[in-house]
Amino acid sequence: MSVAEPDPDRPGPRTAAKDILIPRYMGTFADLMTLLLCFFVLLVAMAEIDALKYKMVVNSMEDAFGVDRPEPEDIVKATSVIQQRFSPTPDNPSPVESIRQASVTDSEVLETEDADVLRIAKANTIRDRLQKALQPALDQELISLETLQDRVLIRINEQASFPSGSAALKPGFTPVLEQIAEALADMATEFVVAGHTDNVPLRSGLYRSNWELSGARATSVVHALLDDRRLQEDQFRIEAYADNQPLQPNDTAAGRAMNRRVEIGIINP
Repeated sequence: MSVAEPDPDRPGPRTAAKDILIPRYMGTFADLMTLLLCFFVLLVAMAEIDALKYKMVVNSMEDAFGVDRPEPEDIVKATSVIQQRFSPTPDNPSPVESIRQASVTDSEVLETEDADVLRIAKANTIRDRLQKALQPALDQELISLETLQDRVLIRINEQASFPSGSAALKPGFTPVLEQIAEALADMATEFVVAGHTDNVPLRSGLYRSNWELSGARATSVVHALLDDRRLQEDQFRIEAYADNQPLQPNDTAAGRAMNRRVEIGIINP
């Protein structure tokens, strides 16, 4: 049996283009590279990176090549070594430490310095109201205002309000007392009315001493104020000091005139 020779006129089977372009060993080589890649990926995945040594190596390289890197942040934002050093700013950052102010709903609970500031503010408010209401009498120097630590004083001049050695109010001073009562009527607080004199002994027999004269003058002022029905008796307290609390030395006539006075103290609530 003879083997038939190929007919040159008859086309033979076609050869694939890949068999012509790609050598046969490339398939085995590609499989080998893929396996090596998987092997190294597994090695990296199972390896443990010493973060301290890594940072030391990075710092050494930066010092050697003169690389100027930004300072690392104090807050570690990731567990990766690279992210610990170059972590981007998050879109919604949250503060690590939250400082909140505690509020006290009870208005009676105040710190000492806060209470002092509040007391001064209230005293200034009372003084402003009195100054506005009693401005005509202040302009005529019939009365004066003074702010103390716990009260505001309305100081009544003895020359304008009482005759010498007497506790009877002058008729011309009644309108001033009416203005004072009008200003005090809206204040829900206590009032201390104190009488003061100079150190000159009394010559008349109506009062035995300056104690009685100072107390009688304070009482006359309280009775005049109580003509306003909006003021109550339990709001007032009468005090007599005679010449024990002088404003000025009693050596001169001007000093003695200033010491003869009646003071209405509005207690700071």
